Amino acid sequence: MTVDWGWFPDHTGEMAHLTADHLSTAVPAVLLGLLIALPLAVLAHRVRPLRGFVLGLSNILYTIPSLAFFVLLLPITGLTRTTAITGLTAYTLVVLVRNTVEGLDAVPAKVREASTAMGTRPLRTLLTVELPLALPVIMAGVRVSTVMSISLVSVASYIGYGGLGQLFTDGFQRNYPTPVVAGVILTLLLALVADALLVTVQWLCTPWTRQRHSMKRGA
Repeated sequence: MTVDWGWFPDHTGEMAHLTADHLSTAVPAVLLGLLIALPLAVLAHRVRPLRGFVLGLSNILYTIPSLAFFVLLLPITGLTRTTAITGLTAYTLVVLVRNTVEGLDAVPAKVREASTAMGTRPLRTLLTVELPLALPVIMAGVRVSTVMSISLVSVASYIGYGGLGQLFTDGFQRNYPTPVVAGVILTLLLALVADALLVTVQWLCTPWTRQRHSMKRGA
């Protein structure tokens, strides 16, 4: 396979545009998935009989092949970006819901009891105690779902909203590997940068974990 490296500087504008288009599909999908996953996970955590149903439903959505999912959505949402975002959002739920439930399960019962003993209402306990303590596990799910969404956006090129996936389509159709290589490199870089940013966000939002690590190193 021969790569035409001169192609890259001649198509920087196109690659920048497709990268932005890629992000405009992947990022909303993760954010929307998180907004849906949080209440579902809290419900599954608090109402134990519903846990199996909620987790099972998210698993079922994940078993549907991505391209088939987009095709099934076409009669409802049409050839729009909404179709791509909806499909990707469904795939994020299996990771986000499960990680959020596991994160909430890991919060020590004594912490909840202490909060209740202080007269804190259940909603405030959830927002100020349980979710912050579960944040490392939740963020691990966010990182996985973000990388997964970035990789799956390319599949949406078949409905015209695949971002960098259009480079794959172009390369395959013309039997010209250079755009394919460019798409792979840029998708990989996007995933690495996004993961690094999320790690930084987690580091900033969980100062108590930094203090714990410092104490361990000092010991």
